Amino acid sequence: MKVSDVMTPEVQLCTPDDTLKDAAQAMAALGVGLLPVTDNERLVGMISDRDIAIRGIGMGRGPEARVGDVMTADVKYCYEDQDLDEVCANMGDIQVRRLPVLNRDKRLVGIIALGDIALVQSGNGTGAALSRISRPGGQHAQV
Repeated sequence: MKVSDVMTPEVQLCTPDDTLKDAAQAMAALGVGLLPVTDNERLVGMISDRDIAIRGIGMGRGPEARVGDVMTADVKYCYEDQDLDEVCANMGDIQVRRLPVLNRDKRLVGIIALGDIALVQSGNGTGAALSRISRPGGQHAQV
């Protein structure tokens, strides 16, 4: 099975110039915790509800601060034609629950979440990935 078989193809985007308030309102309306950040149709970052809370509000930035000031610029991603098991294992290794999905021209074509994988692979690799994602440490540890 390929990533394109299970990814969500319609993705709400934001730009580095959008405000934290704009991003938070979009997340609330969609019931999501992560938005891809694009500039001139290129993926330049990701912003999560956690980025807004920790790097935004927690660092004294208000709702009018720019997404580009708090987004995660080091974007991990996968390709739409990659094998789902490979991506699931990679998500565990890099400890992320969601990844933007790009085509081979590096254009954003969707997003894949651990929940998407769980819906089609009940038990196959999802549990193993979740246990690796949930282990202490990783790039998002608060140390």
